[in-house]
Amino acid sequence: MLGFLTRPLHRLLSLLCPGLRIPRLSVLCAQPRPRAMATSSSSCKLPLVAVCQVTSTPDKQQNFKTCAELVREAARLGACLAFLPEAFDFIARDPAETLRLSEPLGGKLLEEYTQLARECGLWLSLGGFHERGQDWEQTQKIYNCHVLLNSKGAVVATYRKTHLCDVEIPGQGPMCESNSTIPGPSLESPVSTPAGKIGLAVCYDMRFPELSLALAQAGAEILTYPSAFGSVTGPAHWEVLLRARAIETQCYVVAAAQCGRHHEKRASYGHSMVVDPWGTVVARCSEGPGLCLARIDLNYLRQLRQHLPVFQHRRPDLYGNLGHPLS
Repeated sequence: MLGFLTRPLHRLLSLLCPGLRIPRLSVLCAQPRPRAMATSSSSCKLPLVAVCQVTSTPDKQQNFKTCAELVREAARLGACLAFLPEAFDFIARDPAETLRLSEPLGGKLLEEYTQLARECGLWLSLGGFHERGQDWEQTQKIYNCHVLLNSKGAVVATYRKTHLCDVEIPGQGPMCESNSTIPGPSLESPVSTPAGKIGLAVCYDMRFPELSLALAQAGAEILTYPSAFGSVTGPAHWEVLLRARAIETQCYVVAAAQCGRHHEKRASYGHSMVVDPWGTVVARCSEGPGLCLARIDLNYLRQLRQHLPVFQHRRPDLYGNLGHPLS
């Protein structure tokens, strides 16, 4: 994984084009790899991904404008895939507002994103869309749906969040996602993209390693956890969990996050990042809305798995097959 700092580039572009508004960029230089696993790939040929960090509000059109600006900047910088966080469409004040603002996959908002993907010519991971499913009329509840669009704007995969966040954390306030949301019925097989095979998950799913193990055994090379972590669990668990999922599955982990205060009732931790299969944070967003960039080196991933073949050493005869491979 090549890391490179973009702050000097950001300042240079601002000086050359003073009227151009450029979203904040941040990429962290990677720590050195073990020599035996250093890659000989030309870094400029490796696929580039962009991780977008936003502060969604109940204003859906303003949220789209913010996300579209980041996606267009990602395309200008050469990314083949841009990741948006959970609730990229909106974050409401209460369950009633959540249900009122929700849409079906065939609604106006997803159509705007399909047009955006076509316009920019890149894939989009839409990390958590408030979806009115086919059972909306019966249930009056929605799904937290991770939608993957290709560069032609076609929906190539949908994953509906299977683990709902019903928790009460002191100092962070209660969260009861099931008040408005139905858990998804199944996992989605990893999807081939220009950056690698992606396994889809959403936020709270990262606390369940069985899911990530199942995706890895099904061929995932990149796990993605679009999220909206809180101000208490974020500092304590966010980076630790993401690095753990990367190390145990030997996958890249991409985590686009919500940040800042959404309204008077809710705020999010931010710290969007990319972790490589060695567990190194190779890209991280700075404070506030913006994006970070990382290159995905699948040759490095394969070398690591060859040198440290943990999946060949598993003992399901002793502890069962945690995370059954997907059919």
